[in-house]
Amino acid sequence: MATAEELTVTSLGSCRIDSPIRGMIESRSTSAHYVDVDDRVYFYDTKQLAEGSGLALDALPGFEPAGPRKQIFFDGSKMRVGIVTCGGLCPGINDVIRGIVMELTFHYGVTRIYGFRNGYQGFIPRYGHDVVDLSPAVVSDINEEGGTILGTSRGGQDSEEIVDCLERMNINALFVIGGDGTLRGAMQIAEVIATRNQKIAVVGIPKTIDNDIPYIDQSFGFQTAFAEATKSIRSAHVEAKASPNGVGLVRLMGRHSGFIACYAALAEPDANYVLIPEVPFALEGPNNFLDHLMDRVKRSGHAVVVAAEGAGQDLLAADQAAVDASGNRRLSDIGLFLKERIGGHFDAAGVEINLKYIDPSYQIRSVEANPYDSVYCLRLAQHAVHAAMAGRTQMVVGRWHGRYVHIPMALAVSHRNQVLLTALRLPAGPSSVLASPR
Repeated sequence: MATAEELTVTSLGSCRIDSPIRGMIESRSTSAHYVDVDDRVYFYDTKQLAEGSGLALDALPGFEPAGPRKQIFFDGSKMRVGIVTCGGLCPGINDVIRGIVMELTFHYGVTRIYGFRNGYQGFIPRYGHDVVDLSPAVVSDINEEGGTILGTSRGGQDSEEIVDCLERMNINALFVIGGDGTLRGAMQIAEVIATRNQKIAVVGIPKTIDNDIPYIDQSFGFQTAFAEATKSIRSAHVEAKASPNGVGLVRLMGRHSGFIACYAALAEPDANYVLIPEVPFALEGPNNFLDHLMDRVKRSGHAVVVAAEGAGQDLLAADQAAVDASGNRRLSDIGLFLKERIGGHFDAAGVEINLKYIDPSYQIRSVEANPYDSVYCLRLAQHAVHAAMAGRTQMVVGRWHGRYVHIPMALAVSHRNQVLLTALRLPAGPSSVLASPR
């Protein structure tokens, strides 16, 4: 349970400027289109509240709701705004960029919006990256493309140098689109800003294709990702059925969380085995995966295996201290490992196998957002702008129990969202896998 203190969002100061959209929301009560400063979105859902927590209703912890305020902190006509995208690609990044620019321009009158290229490198002079002027004309059609028009990179740059750049350019608000490592970097930037007594808002839009950011219902791009992943599962099934003892092996994204693999397998129920990081499995001993797979192939003539990239890492010899430029532990390739072990197991038993291996990871993450994610990205972008204009900082926007809320960055990176194992009803033991008899 998060405490009221952990849910408190940092503010740059009192809001004393009438919002330019005040006339549009003046007559509205608290709703999805306007929030009162004292409104809260309860941390617990209605069922949990009904079960009782021992606290008075007004004492229950709650998120600050997202949305436009009648009074704001910044004067849009005098503002300079920056946008940066970091980390791996994800469907919907361009939709978020477009949404931020459109909201700033048409509702708040901001005309000086700058895109920093190639992640946090874009702030550092020695990298030599240019700054992009972002306007409605520049971003009008970018939602039809995958990737990010600003480019991206991994790795931490010096937060002092980044703030130096923000000060030189007189930036008042910085929108950061990225995942766990990116948000940790944004927190460091905000802390440097605070030590210099500057009034610069740092607002994040959490980006993780794996859906592993906590305290949000779902991350943007996730629905597009698992929808695209279903195509690979279907292809693996077609290939497996077309050959004697055919096995289709699909490696999907999911470093620490198996949501893409699980949702894709539910949407395209041709997968017989789903291996995810949350559930350990064995390749030797009683009830091991390889024997189970061989038995399935002997009985049915084919099988489809879906493996999240973070599954079975305990089975591979890897340097546990090795990390990438963002500080994430380097994973060994579970897909190629399983391909070799499955083939070797069948060969050792003298059983024919026709194995087809599919890794669609880069294809999935580089596509444009589907209509659902496009709408979601737009709403996130709009709420991020409302938050920045109201002087909120060191926070991200997200959706919690259907309401858009402000989440302190420290809470958003406190742990990873993972598949709830109790909902899977798996048998106990180290060789548990998600399996379908189909």
